[in-house]
Amino acid sequence: MPSSPSISEYRVVLPQTVEEYQVAQLWSVAEASKNETGGGEGIEVITNEPFDETTNPPATPLVANNHTYSTGQYTHKIYHLASKVPKYIRVLAPKGSLEIHEKAWNAFPYCRTIVSNPDYMKENFYIKIETMHMPDRGTVENIHGLPDEDLRIRKVVNIDIAADPVKSSDYKKEWDPTKYQSEKTGRGPLSAGWKNRCQPVMCAYKLVSVKFKWWGIQNKVEGFIQKQEQRIFTNFHRQVFCWTDSWYGLTMADIRAIEEETKKELDRQRTLGEARGMSASGDD
Repeated sequence: MPSSPSISEYRVVLPQTVEEYQVAQLWSVAEASKNETGGGEGIEVITNEPFDETTNPPATPLVANNHTYSTGQYTHKIYHLASKVPKYIRVLAPKGSLEIHEKAWNAFPYCRTIVSNPDYMKENFYIKIETMHMPDRGTVENIHGLPDEDLRIRKVVNIDIAADPVKSSDYKKEWDPTKYQSEKTGRGPLSAGWKNRCQPVMCAYKLVSVKFKWWGIQNKVEGFIQKQEQRIFTNFHRQVFCWTDSWYGLTMADIRAIEEETKKELDRQRTLGEARGMSASGDD
């Protein structure tokens, strides 16, 4: 059984500034959360407050691009996801073990997210997502400062939000960057070769490390999770771009107010209606 985690780095280029993306990403997370919640499943926000070296600090320092980040916003969420995992995991997993915890330290432009199942799998399962946002086209080869042993197993995946295929069940015309043009900014539609031409431009370097220590299915599950992360990053950033006119011009104060209202809405939705959002069905 492999002892090292699966490591992939997803590079997502976007036609916006790094400063715009800070607002765009947070607004889009709040909006997308509503589409994943209902019928007893979805996202429960436990904590959303600032962090520093003494309040809600990460277990290890936040370091990327030769810089240490020590302040930002901390969030703790619980994902109730029974219908979002493959059938073979649902069969094997004890009741209640599919509640996934997400703890995130957003020290923008660097962010770290840890996904775990502390009540059941404990240290045998985690997904660590480290993101560095840079004003470039995704050409920095080791922005996360990986040691040689991790660089040897790291897989680099360049995501094109306009050209990469998406599942038919994920596709919506209003989320298609090849068809969308922002009225406020004039950006889009995105055509072939747009990543080499667009201004402004930025890249989200998303390093995903996955460990799932379960005899007999470790490789399969880690591969499935990486595949799902690529799917999520592709769909989410298509939405971020196609929602430009919704987030453009908002301030961080606006975002915090929106997040508070979203928390109340998620609590209401989770107890009502049917489960919704991206399902893993068909990927078993």
